Amino acid sequence: MEKSSKKDIIFEKFGLIATKLGNQIHLRTLRDAFATFMPFMMLAGFVTLINYVILEPTGFMGKIISPETLTTIQKIGISIGNGTLSITTLLVVAAVSYHMCVSRNYTNHIAAVLVAISTFVVLTPMTTMFTPENAKKAIEVTGVIPVTHTGASGMFVGIFVGLAATELFIKLSKNKKLQINLSGNIPPAVLKSFNVLIPIMITITSFAIFSFLILQLFHMDVNSLITNVVTAPLSKVTTGLPGFLLITSIANLFFGFGIHQAVISGSLLDPFLIQNMQENMAAYANKEQIPHIINMAFKDTFAVMGGSGNTIALLIAIFIFSRRKDYKDFAKLSVTPAIFNISEPIIFGLPIVFNISLIIPFVLAPIFSLTVAYFATSVGLINRVVVQIPWTTPPVISGFLATGGDWRAAILQILIIVASVFIYLPFLRVDEKVTAKMSVEEEQ
Repeated sequence: MEKSSKKDIIFEKFGLIATKLGNQIHLRTLRDAFATFMPFMMLAGFVTLINYVILEPTGFMGKIISPETLTTIQKIGISIGNGTLSITTLLVVAAVSYHMCVSRNYTNHIAAVLVAISTFVVLTPMTTMFTPENAKKAIEVTGVIPVTHTGASGMFVGIFVGLAATELFIKLSKNKKLQINLSGNIPPAVLKSFNVLIPIMITITSFAIFSFLILQLFHMDVNSLITNVVTAPLSKVTTGLPGFLLITSIANLFFGFGIHQAVISGSLLDPFLIQNMQENMAAYANKEQIPHIINMAFKDTFAVMGGSGNTIALLIAIFIFSRRKDYKDFAKLSVTPAIFNISEPIIFGLPIVFNISLIIPFVLAPIFSLTVAYFATSVGLINRVVVQIPWTTPPVISGFLATGGDWRAAILQILIIVASVFIYLPFLRVDEKVTAKMSVEEEQ
């Protein structure tokens, strides 16, 4: 009884820590912002798949429809790419700013979002280098915002602006001394705009001065500074295999204590994975070398088969090897959601939550699958993941689509699922024995 009590205390303390981390306002804001942003990523993924697998002029469709016609049709997808991939950072700025307002219970959302977008443009150098046709030397072109700043490469500047500019603006807006009070029958929209007039001016001007000082002191713009000092080092840590596995494991461990894994991965990992995914899709569209193995769809394809923890393997283990009718009943109820990678029914129903026997394989199975998939990709056994597919795409189909139509990735998923069944199996046996023992004790 004493051992059980100590275990309960440990679970409770861990749960409190996880809850506090999950409720941290900036982490929660980033998690919610990227959840809002994901449909645009999925649209870009579908377009990439259609444009450069199905409509590829040199592919199988080129034998049915003339390559010139296919190239013309591809312009539809290219325009969608311009409205999604090419303005990733602008979308992130708006999403982060909006959810920062929600987190701070600030109601003038539109003003904050517009301030954040304006601030981002203030910090962005409106120059680029361009080499004219047949010229040997590049020239500087002014009055343009390079796609490198509005696309995936500028994402962390967008996060910084979305958080910092919105925080400053909200704080200034709540200062009564900075509000302009108008009397008379004033339309609400006009009244709101005058109330935030001074905070808008102070916020945007402050960041303009900040940008100027950075340029004078370090001889680089804010984008370059954040990329060199923050983005590049963090990206190497979080999307290198050891760091990626560590953060993914911690996220799944948190889920085992009832705190959704998105609390950790959604804020600490997903921004880097999304940036890598965007760069892979852009490289694939331009027929360039694919730069990254680890990205957002790589995680979804090989670590979320049947849901977090690759729980489709647990369901298969239960159906084939379990001797308990109640476990099989839970599995039957959970299998349909699991086909679409929704694991909550089995996680909270069996349960896996607060069940140390099943938390262990719940953490280990994705480590195994991601490691195998990483090395299979690195040695060329499967193509690199280049398409952001919906996370609800069923296993096996997801591997084929995410790699741009590589059937070997689908086979690899099947092999990983089979191996993961045997990772879960011994722990399932232990859990069944514990459950049976507890049932006998309760009857007595």
